[in-house]
Amino acid sequence: MIPLETLQPDPWHFPRPDLAAAYLQAFDLKLSSARGLFARRRMGKTEFLRRDLLPAAAERNYLVAYTNLWDKRSAPDEALVSALAEALEPQGVRAVLAKLGSPVRKLKATARIAGAEGSLEAELGAAGDSAVALREVLRQLDKQKRPLLLVIDEAQVLALADHSDFAHALRAALDVRKDRIKVIFAGSSETTLREMFARASEPFYNWAALEPFPLLGEEFVAFTVKLLNSMARHRLTLEQGMHAFEELHRTPEFFKRFVERYMLYQLQGDEAALAHTRTSVFSDEHFLRQWTELNPADQAIVTMLARGEGDIHGASGLARLTALTGKRATKNTAAHALRRLQSHNIVTRLAIGDYRIEDEAFAEWVRRRRDVRA
Repeated sequence: MIPLETLQPDPWHFPRPDLAAAYLQAFDLKLSSARGLFARRRMGKTEFLRRDLLPAAAERNYLVAYTNLWDKRSAPDEALVSALAEALEPQGVRAVLAKLGSPVRKLKATARIAGAEGSLEAELGAAGDSAVALREVLRQLDKQKRPLLLVIDEAQVLALADHSDFAHALRAALDVRKDRIKVIFAGSSETTLREMFARASEPFYNWAALEPFPLLGEEFVAFTVKLLNSMARHRLTLEQGMHAFEELHRTPEFFKRFVERYMLYQLQGDEAALAHTRTSVFSDEHFLRQWTELNPADQAIVTMLARGEGDIHGASGLARLTALTGKRATKNTAAHALRRLQSHNIVTRLAIGDYRIEDEAFAEWVRRRRDVRA
């Protein structure tokens, strides 16, 4: 994790101060102590959290802590405890490590121990018991006068069975600190996040309201096109920008790739830049590996969903599934395939009988692959 103060300025970042203020205002009014946000990957969620929400919270005198559990899927406990420790001043970190019996000489005594995240995480991990380390970090945070905003990105990792004990310990610790610690659970798997907060057996059952993260639209495109035109010799119109944005499934990360390509090859025009971008983002080798790891029934379900064929369990859907797999498909065939796809965060359930592929880039790759075969 890169500390907030070491983030380099990004002129291409589209700021959303009003949205950040709205989230913080809800916490300030004490209407809630936690919030769950979901959005597919590459939709600008993490950039907003790190460049808008956390700096706005710091300006309101919050201590801030951020961790992305996707980077540490095998040990989210160490990553989260380390993020909490980094919210402390160095002396607070030293007190935690001293209590845990870990050496403190390796830590850099800078304002926010910038550049020492790896060693800090290793020190805390060496304590052996993440629940004990969590308690000690929170005891030090209890001594602070300022409230804390904790942002847990890709929080669905906590729902894995291997991390259940730590998740229960984290919930218990946060339960008694709702007045001082506010939490944003953010993630890209809507299905898993819903289960985290809606299933009675889960540690965070009923602990946070879950809502979709507001996605970027025309204002973002207009901001980006205006900045591009301030540097480009050949101007891009807003209409051309919106066309590219729509063709790239309104995905901000892909649109920025289009803008980069256009800036480098302006004489080729916007359509050439769009064609190149589509080819690059929807033809990743990763998608082929992901596809080949699926069994035939799973591939068939993904193909149907990618093409907008939503009737999975009905007679026509089962007939289509049979045709794609070459074997007689039953409702159990469809149900088992959907369950596997959801468990691997490939498909999410929006409502009863309504499913969607989590990664639109993968869905587009599937559509293009099938079209080429046809």
